[in-house]
Amino acid sequence: MPRRSSIPSALWPALLALALALGLSACGGGDSALDNPPQVANPPVADNNAGRLSFVYFQRCIQPVLNTPLRVVINGVPSINTCASAGCHDNASGTGGALRLVGSALPADLTLTPAQIRNTEMYRNYFSSAGEVAIGQPLQSRLLNKPLVRNVLHGGGLIFESPDDPAARLIRYWIERPMPQGQDEFSPAAAALFTPADLNTGACNTQ
Repeated sequence: MPRRSSIPSALWPALLALALALGLSACGGGDSALDNPPQVANPPVADNNAGRLSFVYFQRCIQPVLNTPLRVVINGVPSINTCASAGCHDNASGTGGALRLVGSALPADLTLTPAQIRNTEMYRNYFSSAGEVAIGQPLQSRLLNKPLVRNVLHGGGLIFESPDDPAARLIRYWIERPMPQGQDEFSPAAAALFTPADLNTGACNTQ
């Protein structure tokens, strides 16, 4: 036999009203301190170009790291691979999450307009890599922490033995030095990231 409810029928209307009120509150319709606010006000962005990372430093100093055969250690077993290889972060066949790279990307001609450079495969690599970065905060950036397996899992295993690895230092330097506020990723201020301060011939700084 089916069980009969022990709640008196006279109480059902009150319980129904209470449930309806709770449901509206959970959707943000109540006035409780625990309710969702009726509107979400995000702080305004003062400058859309603030904190852009240098494109030319990426192209000359970071892209070679991503496209160079490196020693990989997975479960204690070493092998050689590139970040942009198939099965890792290759744009077409990679399985490495959000970071997507075109290994065959050619260097962009720096005399092109920003709009033209942004249509190149090299810029796609830049854009994807910058998406794995907390600007100015290398310790919070997956682009550096994952190959170091530093407090985060990395399906590609250990790439850099320590933060002092030359490649890791390049990535850290890039992350730590965004372009001046109000200037985009093509800012000539990037010359200071090279020695001598020449965008085309200077050596990549790491400190």
